Amino acid sequence: MQKIQAVLCGYYGFGNGGDEALLAALLQMLPEHVTPLVLSSDPAATEKLHGVESCDRNHFSTVFSALRSSQAFIWGGGSLIQDATSALSPVYYTGLMFLAQRLGLKTIAWAQGIGPLNYRRNRWLAKQTFKGCAGVSVRDRNSTQFIQDWKLQASQAPDPVWALDATSVYRRVELPNPRIAVSLRAHPLLTPQRLQHLSEALVLFQNQTQASILLLPFQPRQDLDIAQALQKQLQGPSQVLQLSDPRQLKGVFQTVDMTIAMRLHALIMAAAEGCRCVGLSYDPKVMQLMTDIDCPGWELEDLPTQPQTISQVWVEHYRQGQGLTEASRNGRCSQALEHQKILEQVL
Repeated sequence: MQKIQAVLCGYYGFGNGGDEALLAALLQMLPEHVTPLVLSSDPAATEKLHGVESCDRNHFSTVFSALRSSQAFIWGGGSLIQDATSALSPVYYTGLMFLAQRLGLKTIAWAQGIGPLNYRRNRWLAKQTFKGCAGVSVRDRNSTQFIQDWKLQASQAPDPVWALDATSVYRRVELPNPRIAVSLRAHPLLTPQRLQHLSEALVLFQNQTQASILLLPFQPRQDLDIAQALQKQLQGPSQVLQLSDPRQLKGVFQTVDMTIAMRLHALIMAAAEGCRCVGLSYDPKVMQLMTDIDCPGWELEDLPTQPQTISQVWVEHYRQGQGLTEASRNGRCSQALEHQKILEQVL
């Protein structure tokens, strides 16, 4: 089959473990005859981490040259087309997709988590660019609803990170068993008061279970301060572990017994590796996942104000709860490979 080059576009090079995991999954699923060229905020870091060619996503002339020399354009997975974080984010991504389509590239919207789209302009831009794609896959029901409202076609499958290969990191975890992973992120809903309630609950939980606490900052520039602040209050064994390789991040969850997480991909990775999970939702996508995997927890707005109440739920799930069965995990992994079929069909 003839070799082609595809530009991969997503929230890459920002040090976010979830988005790097999506890129790793995309590269894992990419057909062999396709050579990737990744648009990144930090091309050197992307080339080192993923072993692929990369260029600066912020230099228009460089991006334009990359598109002119390529035959395909792939919006990488995740919540790219949403304006809750930034009203300009969907403008950037739809603008690149529109340019790729005008240049005649085959275009794919891959493993998308669409919305929220609060601005009419952004909904119109998204509809027009999705309409021009040769293939579309989405990862959740809300995204499917957007596609149906726009009278378009897409396949829906679980997030591709369910199918990402994990790398063992047993030697990197320097804690006695049992171990509990904790992944929190900076967010307006995680107020200082709520963070203090969670911190006090974690101390109570550790005292009751004698578990070690493994703190995982998925995006260190946002999460590290929180992880370090939690560690200072813990009285038992704890470790802050920073990993840039998403395969290693997923491998971490092979070493722990339960995970408490805000971050979507921390919960996906943990569930995929058979961990018991407790969620803290700051976004509808997290609550959707929690419902899908029958994961206890709270929306942050509804977090109990009594640390004892929080800790009690954690302890009960630690002692009596179960992770997904092997059959359920394998089923989600197989379903996630539907995203690979879109790549094979179009490219």
